[in-house]
Amino acid sequence: MEVQLVECPRDAWQGYPHIVPTEVKVAYLSALLEVGFHTLDAGSFVSPKAVPQMADTAEVFDRLPWAQYPQTGLLVIIVNEKGLSRAVSHPAVRYVGYPLSLSETFQQQNARQTVAEAKAFIPQLVQACQQAQKVPVVYLSMGFGNPYGEAYSPEMVVEMGIYLREMGVPIVSLADTVGIATPEEVFSTCSKAVSAVPGVTWGVHLHAHPENARAKVEAAWEAGIRRYDSALGGYGGCPFAGTPLVSNLRTETLLAFLRERLPYLPIQEEALARAQALLPQAFPA
Repeated sequence: MEVQLVECPRDAWQGYPHIVPTEVKVAYLSALLEVGFHTLDAGSFVSPKAVPQMADTAEVFDRLPWAQYPQTGLLVIIVNEKGLSRAVSHPAVRYVGYPLSLSETFQQQNARQTVAEAKAFIPQLVQACQQAQKVPVVYLSMGFGNPYGEAYSPEMVVEMGIYLREMGVPIVSLADTVGIATPEEVFSTCSKAVSAVPGVTWGVHLHAHPENARAKVEAAWEAGIRRYDSALGGYGGCPFAGTPLVSNLRTETLLAFLRERLPYLPIQEEALARAQALLPQAFPA
């Protein structure tokens, strides 16, 4: 399987303390479209009260030259039927991401619903995406542990993965939502998921401190993962977990690792440099 690189400005922006102007988002995302990423996690159709930074997602997508870059698909996050309807009706959207937590506490904090309610939404997600020729992507939040003292095990990951496969979800991404996983836990959990639930594309959405980010990437790679979420500059973190923000995996760290493992990456280096030059504007101090 080829490596799938998922750049995540949405995750980088959602908890950012300064509102980023629409025109700045359009310029930054347009630059990222030139780089050659498999997917851009570029926005969300959720309540603007909950995530004010993403209130302009539809306007941003309307202004992006996405049709010129068919190698890169735009992904949006949704948490309910209203967001799903907006996502599947927007022509720029190729992937519809849905967070499904292994933690009751986090599911409530993140989406105001129980895990059972979130699971019950999956068939509707899949059906709507299939009818609109979009691709559903499910993120298993708290995929490597539970900071709230609730039950957790890799077997829960496998059980949820089997359910999602049966429902027709083609891509499942394990999220280290608050950056608590050790490299050993990343390897163990990813290995179990990949071996026990073939037939889906498993990915990782890692949050990590700089000192252990590379080790987590290597652990996922050795476990057979070939789909990786990351963010240039390492900006971001989940603002709904009730814990201190732990940044996204830096794209720079991921690319440095992959360049040592692969003879070729589908990345346009000059375009990457142009996007990096826009980081001070995209993430103003």
